[in-house]
Amino acid sequence: MKSDFLDELFFSAAFPLPFRVLCLAGLGILGWATNLHGLHLCNIDAAGALDLNNYDGYRLTSPLPTDRRKSGLKEVRQSSQTYRPVYRVFVAYSAWSLFCWLLFRYATKGDIARVDEWKFVPAVAALCLLTVLVCPFPIFYKQERDKFLAAIHRCAFPSPHRVYFSDVVFADIITSFAKVLGDLWLSLCMLLPSGSLLSHPAYDSLTRWILPVIMSIPYAIRLRQCLVEYNSPNNESRRPLFNALKYASSFPVIFLSAAQRIVVSDITALKGEAAAREPWHGEHQLFRLWLLAAAINSLYSFWWDVTNDWGLDLLVPKHNAGTARLTDPPRPLLLPRLHSRSALLKHPADDDVPDDIPHAIAHQERRPHPYGLRQTLLFPLAMYPFAIMVDLVLRLTWSAKLSTHLHAYSEGDLIIFWIELAEVVRRWIWVFLRVEWEIVKEARELDATRSPPSAGRLSAGVDVDVDARGGGSRIAMDRVDPMHSIREPIFEHDDFEMIPSDVSGHNSEAG
Repeated sequence: MKSDFLDELFFSAAFPLPFRVLCLAGLGILGWATNLHGLHLCNIDAAGALDLNNYDGYRLTSPLPTDRRKSGLKEVRQSSQTYRPVYRVFVAYSAWSLFCWLLFRYATKGDIARVDEWKFVPAVAALCLLTVLVCPFPIFYKQERDKFLAAIHRCAFPSPHRVYFSDVVFADIITSFAKVLGDLWLSLCMLLPSGSLLSHPAYDSLTRWILPVIMSIPYAIRLRQCLVEYNSPNNESRRPLFNALKYASSFPVIFLSAAQRIVVSDITALKGEAAAREPWHGEHQLFRLWLLAAAINSLYSFWWDVTNDWGLDLLVPKHNAGTARLTDPPRPLLLPRLHSRSALLKHPADDDVPDDIPHAIAHQERRPHPYGLRQTLLFPLAMYPFAIMVDLVLRLTWSAKLSTHLHAYSEGDLIIFWIELAEVVRRWIWVFLRVEWEIVKEARELDATRSPPSAGRLSAGVDVDVDARGGGSRIAMDRVDPMHSIREPIFEHDDFEMIPSDVSGHNSEAG
């Protein structure tokens, strides 16, 4: 035990918590860049699905757009122009962080007594990164920094009427960094003059609740997004409410973990301090309640990942697996197709792929598919069982990742760091399948809108369909992508204003 403690102490001295936070943040940047790059290599336009090229709020304001800039649509960039700047940001970020860490290692020379003397080095490193992040001048990849800050602002202060798919993915990624946010608070306490990089700050009175509150913020943001979607006027499903329950189940895990201080006090009074240092206290009711909350959250989150976020049929009842995927339409959460003029699925080089890719994807439903997956698979088959197994194993470590009381055991620093690193990897895999499933759903929706025959054709590119739900007429315009020749219908929405003509009918002078 003493040898393990010394190993953990040397680990904390060589790689202090502030540098571990910087390392995990850098891996998050690298993971996002490889997500965009990997989807691009698989001929999936992630930038179009996430609307990354229209982050500045352009809207389609005219029912008959003739010019992209005048109609409120930005000219779509290639997907490679989306992930390459992120790679550059990662290179610059990692170069600075690595330089500061090497400087710290050279200054301390492996001496534990000199660690706290040079703790200003990680403080300066983090302060410089924060200064660059909020810098208003057009330097150091300002466009990418503005996108990141805008995403944080939209998640922290979301619209009460609409939630965009890109914000959902971003908020889900932040939930995987909830423990890192808690470490950020601990790092700040360590860098204060009264703190030490070799030990965690003391948990006294109300300070014991600051850490769980900070870790709860990402889940509170995601919970609010689900409630906004559930209360949307266009919503007719209870699925967002069930999704909200998933994030709500994280709060008992976090706060019951903070309440384990009571368990330690009780065990100390009964069995002494030696028994209180043990990580397992199964005889205490509060400890068993925390284990139950952690198990419910982990298993429910795993089921939701596989069934709803990835659209797989593995955990869907057999009597629902054949119909739910075909009849359940995509939620209004999807990004409006009016914001993008490019197909979400890019054309491969060969000529055998149909030009109408979304239509072809939707018709793949008739093909047999491996048990537990789904009919439409855009990635190699081996990726899906691998992702399911990884997600199951790492979801079961959820309790340790969200457990603030484990910080009381200084010998757990190395284990907690590996758990946080594994969670980053799990979320990296999750993003691939989450974006893929959203694109498949959009392709099905697009194909479903083309299925009903049009009641008549007014002119080139404009159809008049009868709205079966309201009984009234609606105007649909076929939008043609000049690059891929994909015709996409644009239906009348609240964004359009239909102005009746002063002259109509056969008596019109223009007619």
